[in-house]
Amino acid sequence: MSDAYTPASGDDSYDVESYDLDLRYAVRTNHLEARATVNAVAAVDVRTVSLDLVGLRVSRVTVDGVAAKHSQGPRAVRVTSPHPIAAGEPFSIDVRYSGRPSPRRSAWGPIGWEELEDGSLVASQPIGAPTWFPCNDRPDNRARFTIAVTADTGYTVAATGRRVSVTKQGRATRWEFRSEVPTATYLAAVHVGPYRQKPLGPATVFAPGGLLAEARRALGDVPRMIACFERRFGPYPQEACTLVVTPDDLEIPLEAQGLAVFGANHLDPEHERLIAHELAHQWFGNSVGIGQWRDIWLNEGFACYSEWVWSEDSGGPSVDDLAEQFHVQLGDLRQDIVIGDPGPDVMFDDRVYKRGALTLEALRRTLGEAAFSRILHEWTARHRHALVATEDFISLAESVAQRPMGAFFDEWLASRPLPPLPPR
Repeated sequence: MSDAYTPASGDDSYDVESYDLDLRYAVRTNHLEARATVNAVAAVDVRTVSLDLVGLRVSRVTVDGVAAKHSQGPRAVRVTSPHPIAAGEPFSIDVRYSGRPSPRRSAWGPIGWEELEDGSLVASQPIGAPTWFPCNDRPDNRARFTIAVTADTGYTVAATGRRVSVTKQGRATRWEFRSEVPTATYLAAVHVGPYRQKPLGPATVFAPGGLLAEARRALGDVPRMIACFERRFGPYPQEACTLVVTPDDLEIPLEAQGLAVFGANHLDPEHERLIAHELAHQWFGNSVGIGQWRDIWLNEGFACYSEWVWSEDSGGPSVDDLAEQFHVQLGDLRQDIVIGDPGPDVMFDDRVYKRGALTLEALRRTLGEAAFSRILHEWTARHRHALVATEDFISLAESVAQRPMGAFFDEWLASRPLPPLPPR
């Protein structure tokens, strides 16, 4: 369903099952010539549907191979099918479009397709996907993806999914990726740059030649991180583990499905926790995903807690010590956020991240290590590549604890004042 935090995005009248994207990108001019095939199923009887698209111009639309009428506004394209579509009926929309993609303005800053000094990246959370392809931009409408990108030879493409082919076409090269993993639109990504690539255990690092050695050193603990998180959370759930380091500095790193991007400024040892954070999202957020943005703590609180897990596992400060430290820090800040439903303006506030992590630590101290470990493993196994809500986590915790835990979660997730941490 359309999300209350992003009410102008998405269309409830249909659900996308797969996207087939064919992009031709000119790096020098930042120009995109593209075709998107959107394979969907009607949720209700429908004739006209909406596709989110921002900053790019549609030239032609067909529905099931027949030319269709369309009208385009600043945020979406309205497509009228030449025939009625009944509830439960599959249909396919083919869209030809082009333009110079750029970030869209939003309450969370500029997001989406971003031109770099030499290349481009995608950072779509939460509503940036329409800056590069027409989509049903709802967090609960996950779909399979095929993404083909043709770029000038000399540039390398990294994208969501497994790479299935690389084909030279004159002075250009076509890179194709395919993902059978259900993926939210905001977690689909494309990165184009003067990259070289090197394996790093189960991961692959993409970085400019001059940064590749430094990138591999900075990301050198990723195999150990994956092993650590597999012990704590269960098997790595994605089809790929792609780590992109851009030649530009970036404000923050960001996860995508089976992929994370870091700026050249994130290669210092002090940023190691960010590597752990983005990697943990492959379990929490990208595999076990939220259907509504109000439950963002299930993504960010778990990823923040994973930073503490890695710190302890790698010989740094323990989870206990970090929890005590951040509890004191949060106690000095304003107590005006309900992290179980923070509202769109502050859903990416660091207090949501840290208090979400503290909620998990409070749960561990309340139930004990064995029960807490069981909860985490069952959470990732039971909801692998599925959508969840806070109520699902509460239900699982109560099932493992074999007692009601409403009061505990009300205190941590539904109340503004920061509760005391249970004793170690």
